[in-house]
Amino acid sequence: MQLQAPTRRDTGALLDRVTRESIPRDRGVEVWSAFLRAHATLMRRLDSDLQARTGSGLNDFDVLAQVGSAGGSIRMTELAERVYSSRSGMTRRVDKLEAEGLLCRQPAGDDGRGVIVALTDAGVNRLAQLAPAHLKAVDDLFVSRLDDKELAALARMLEKVSVETTFG
Repeated sequence: MQLQAPTRRDTGALLDRVTRESIPRDRGVEVWSAFLRAHATLMRRLDSDLQARTGSGLNDFDVLAQVGSAGGSIRMTELAERVYSSRSGMTRRVDKLEAEGLLCRQPAGDDGRGVIVALTDAGVNRLAQLAPAHLKAVDDLFVSRLDDKELAALARMLEKVSVETTFG
């Protein structure tokens, strides 16, 4: 196997050129970068805060909350579409939560290949513990920092760019 050497190319200049060609509006690049930094920072803070307060991370909460918001059970394929995780990552997350007694799997009644993921009583209790801690952090780190006009404007802007995607 041949060892690879670090590039001597100016990758910053390359990325700048490609960015300017792909997103010609300077303000667009600036806002997109700010959005990505804000999202990454917020998600890290929400995850670490939830972990410190409850011992569970944001990914576990997301799965439990998605199942809960679906009425307590949901097809595995639909759950995978709702959370930000690969299918294999989702399977591992559900395996973990099932091993902890928070979720259970059941065959889908109409399709022998389908799987329903459902909250257990312990899962409902854990969700009831996690939700207030998470939502308090959401309010502290995000909602309370914006006034009502800013929240309304942000909601309108995000609605404009939101795209529903179906994975199949």
